[in-house]
Amino acid sequence: MPDLLIELFSEEIPARMQSRAAEDLKARVTDGLVEAGLTYAGAAAFSTPRRLTLAVDGLLARSPDLREERKGPKVGAPDKAIEGFLRGAGVSRDQLEERDTPKGAVYFATIDKPGRAADEIVAEVLEQVIRNFPWPKSMRWGAGSLRWVRPLQSILCLLTEEDGARVVALDVDGITAGDSTEGHRFMAPGRFAVTSFEDYEAKLKRAHVVLSPSERADHIWADATNAAFAAGLEVVEDRGLLAEVAGLVEWPVVLMGAIDDAFLGLPPEVLQTSMKEHQKFFSVRNPKTARIEKFVTVANRETADHGATILAGNQKVLSARLADAKFFWENDLRVAGSDLSVWAKSLENVTFHNKLGSQGARIARIADLAADLAAATGADAAQAREAAELAKLDLSSEMVYEFPELQGLMGRYYIEAAGRDAAVAAAAEEHYSPLGPSDDVPMAPISVTVALADKLDVLTGFWAIDEKPTGSKDPFALRRAALGVIRLILTNDLRLPLVGPLRSAIKANVGAATYSSALQQENPDEARYAKEQGVSHFVEEAFKTFPNADALSADLLSFIHDRLKVFLRDQGIRHDIIDACIAMPGSDDLNLLVKRARALAQVLDTEDGENMLQGFKRANNILTQAEESDGVEYSFGADVKFAEDQTERDLFDALEAAQGVITTALAQEDFPAAMGAMAALRAPVDAFFTAVQVNADNQIVRRNRLNLLGQIRAVCAPVADLSRIEG
Repeated sequence: MPDLLIELFSEEIPARMQSRAAEDLKARVTDGLVEAGLTYAGAAAFSTPRRLTLAVDGLLARSPDLREERKGPKVGAPDKAIEGFLRGAGVSRDQLEERDTPKGAVYFATIDKPGRAADEIVAEVLEQVIRNFPWPKSMRWGAGSLRWVRPLQSILCLLTEEDGARVVALDVDGITAGDSTEGHRFMAPGRFAVTSFEDYEAKLKRAHVVLSPSERADHIWADATNAAFAAGLEVVEDRGLLAEVAGLVEWPVVLMGAIDDAFLGLPPEVLQTSMKEHQKFFSVRNPKTARIEKFVTVANRETADHGATILAGNQKVLSARLADAKFFWENDLRVAGSDLSVWAKSLENVTFHNKLGSQGARIARIADLAADLAAATGADAAQAREAAELAKLDLSSEMVYEFPELQGLMGRYYIEAAGRDAAVAAAAEEHYSPLGPSDDVPMAPISVTVALADKLDVLTGFWAIDEKPTGSKDPFALRRAALGVIRLILTNDLRLPLVGPLRSAIKANVGAATYSSALQQENPDEARYAKEQGVSHFVEEAFKTFPNADALSADLLSFIHDRLKVFLRDQGIRHDIIDACIAMPGSDDLNLLVKRARALAQVLDTEDGENMLQGFKRANNILTQAEESDGVEYSFGADVKFAEDQTERDLFDALEAAQGVITTALAQEDFPAAMGAMAALRAPVDAFFTAVQVNADNQIVRRNRLNLLGQIRAVCAPVADLSRIEG
């Protein structure tokens, strides 16, 4: 069984594309081989900046011979139908066989497909893969039609068996497959031949090429951490940067340099971001002071001066970059230290959305909402308003303009520099969180308040202008915002009914949208009137006249509930359990809703809970059928004096006891106790259905028993809508 080695050698492949390209090469080649009848024992893909490599072990030497039996048209069918079948099967008419079937005589064709040599199949599959490779971006060069991410220079394609290796005959736009490759561009120029994957990997390493990306990454990290440790420092971990740098070099050489003292006063995040984004440098931190003092760069070659020239050049470029960052920092501090209102005014001229007005108008809405939410979050309303007014001002700063990923963080620095309260400054950094399901959730009351106001405003704003997520499209990240609201409420154990804030925020955004639309009118009188009145006038009018706030807030709450289902499903709570709790009053209080759902899920995991559910469903089904046929509602009038069986009397007593416990427990929001009392009904309900016939001949007894079933439904109804539970 031969082993297959493929290498596609080109100019430098962008680092961000290498890993995906290696996996695509593996998947497409192996899928094509298997589809053609060639199975294999194992496959592994590798990438370097100049090559994609695939090694396939234990490949079949040829595909197996196949015999296929194909059913054709009926005997006596029109000639055109028979001729079409003959063409499709690749047989002649005298090769057809007539067979009797339950539907009459039918033609059958037996098709023999001889196997093909692995060389032929590999050449066919690889050419198709190369010509149709799914690069995110590709290019053409020269006069050929082939497209590749960068000019493809050579193809290595070998089948290796015990008696030796052979080149697979293949030509793609004049590039002929061979058995040779190249090593490092500078340290080992020239081509060399290989005979197997083991020979290929070993010779590449001797030619200063480390084939495995993970091996290159491990080497970089080990050398970088060792160099930092020797200097009493530590490397700031960045797995994404490590993977990217490993894709930039074939022979990694780690060099550590110093940052000029003039830049050490910059915030560490500024240094780290500037070095990462512009230079692909790792930051090296002093663990005692938390300052970034040095950097690690990774060269692609060894030099006679041990990298001194490379390091000097990198330090020179880095100083120029950091000089810009220092200028931005100092200039921003001058503004922050004197008057933050300069940035606030500039945001009034920055459009947030053409239908929702400026960033300045949005900040005003967030501030109003934050002040309203403060009572529920335990924050001081005045501080919450102040934090909301300041949280996004750094969007006007030069530093955030240069490094947008530092928004919020720089706001904290600038607000602190302006002498404001530390909790207010922290809200600027934390109010964007959580950004995803694994991101940290703010816990400080002011930060939580501003974060909630920010996310609720963006949700209600886009609901107000009917820009909702559709299918997989969510250009404004509204699903993420809804998940953020959920996590903020649950993590901080907030009691916050959402209907009120959603309704008022929707009206505020409708007013903003109306004002924005009026400003854009072609009629100058209408635009002038809008400008004179200001956005507050239109918000007030929206509160007076907008009739759809309730419908929109209900629709948005339903959207949040859908995100909650996804969030709780990952925690093992079924969607039907959540639906049963959403149907209850107060479902806009997400904290209350989740506590109810968790208690119900826990009870239904027990035998008593599951059996009680089945008993409830049986009672509900009998009741529903009886009410439909009789035209009355059996929800009152059950009387123990009409009970004929002891199980009926026991059920009366059990329901009375359970109702008392459930009512008290729900008043105290003790959902486990309420659910437990409901589950305790399992035994008397089971005994009742076993002993008596509900639809008795005596109509008085029948009505009494149906009303007793209605009482079961009534006792369980305040706990959850059990009719929504599946199975």
